[in-house]
Amino acid sequence: MACSPAARPGARAPAPAANDYAKDETWLCRPGRSGDACDIDLTATIVEANGTLKREAWTRNPAPEVDCFYVYPTASADPTPNSDMTVGPEERAVVARQLARFGQVCRIFAPIYRQITIPALRRMTAGEQVAVDRDLAYGDVRDAWRDYLARDNGGRGVILFGHSQGASVLKRLVQEEVEGKPAQARVVAAYLIGTNVLVPKGKDVGGDFKVMPLCRSRDQTGCVVSYVTFREAAPPPVNSRFGRTTAEGMEVACTNPAALGGGRAVMASVFGANSMHPTAAPPKPWTTPNQPIDTAFVKVPGLISGQCVSDANGGYLAIRVDGDPRDPRTDEISGDHLANGVVQPDWGLHSLDVPVAMGSLIELAGDQARSWKAKR
Repeated sequence: MACSPAARPGARAPAPAANDYAKDETWLCRPGRSGDACDIDLTATIVEANGTLKREAWTRNPAPEVDCFYVYPTASADPTPNSDMTVGPEERAVVARQLARFGQVCRIFAPIYRQITIPALRRMTAGEQVAVDRDLAYGDVRDAWRDYLARDNGGRGVILFGHSQGASVLKRLVQEEVEGKPAQARVVAAYLIGTNVLVPKGKDVGGDFKVMPLCRSRDQTGCVVSYVTFREAAPPPVNSRFGRTTAEGMEVACTNPAALGGGRAVMASVFGANSMHPTAAPPKPWTTPNQPIDTAFVKVPGLISGQCVSDANGGYLAIRVDGDPRDPRTDEISGDHLANGVVQPDWGLHSLDVPVAMGSLIELAGDQARSWKAKR
């Protein structure tokens, strides 16, 4: 009996079926849903420099004027090279750390997509050949974007927002589905955090994007915000995954959301009270003596500052902890990527890319949203 094509040795497996993003279950977050990944309590504790704790309630904006289309970073713990479409606690956790708070300024749309998984990433980092399907991950996000434009956008402004793998996927989406297309007029800004966006040295446009420039003022729209984060005292090493490029004439873009025009600025950070990230050490006590904190998040006004740097070490957002040993608030933050308990300098503060600037990003999103509306 002849073998069917699918059974022949060496025959290529059939391509996975496309997702139907008209179905509610293909989205992590959509407006108006109760109990989805963005419908959570984001109450925070403000830790003042003098050790005072103050509770800050959080409420969602009931009528935001723009949307956010978000693609999450590598989060799936599925054992396969690409994830399935089942939402796990890890996807919900990353949305809590990075996205849900943007409900202050936008309606949130976050598709589930068949991303490259953490186990696959670890195997590739160890030098293994892994059959990941990057086109599958991208195709899901592209299909979700097209569905959003067709069913939900209605002429509204939209902020594209992604981190790490999600930002890399969005970078391709901008190149193929936004620049030079009708959708470009809808884009308030693209926040591509924790991935290398290349520009010609000393320029704001060119390289990865041919039309959309880097954002350099708070009322500028249709532009790109991008940075990778390192401690000021530990810049990107020679083998860094972020901040460096070998592309001739190019550099890695850095736009500080707290100071788009350049210079050092205080960052409005929002950290996990008890966990910074699964790959990082837990935070030290926020005050001495230690005071119990019963919220999931903390704010530490004035503790963190950042400045974009472009030098022999690369292009990156250099973060400094401006602690004072004379006051009771902590002078340290965790967040370095650990492997078997050892800090991995080539990752920098990748896990804190978004939390270290969360409030600054949200404030910028509000300003850009108002500017986009005013121009129309």
